[in-house]
Amino acid sequence: MEEYDELGQQLAERLAALVKRAEIIEDDLRQPLNDDWDEQAQELADDEALSGVDEVLRNEIVQIRLALRRIEKGRYGKCTICGKDIGIQRLKARPIATRCIEHAV
Repeated sequence: MEEYDELGQQLAERLAALVKRAEIIEDDLRQPLNDDWDEQAQELADDEALSGVDEVLRNEIVQIRLALRRIEKGRYGKCTICGKDIGIQRLKARPIATRCIEHAV
């Protein structure tokens, strides 16, 4: 699957960046709250936003890991609905795609 080597490398690099970013967010979320009530309110609002970002990051991390596993198993680039090849242009645009353009929802 040499044609997917470059995409696999891009996915691996993206995964490393996302994991690092998620770790930073988790460290920030573990910080104790300020003693000042006004500051606490702001920190809680910030933490809620960070939790949302962390959830999105975690979801993308899972999707990338699954895509990398499909590359390893030789199933990458195949539509999970019809089994046909997913176009390379679609994979370049969305490397975690699991469906061909015909079955994309």
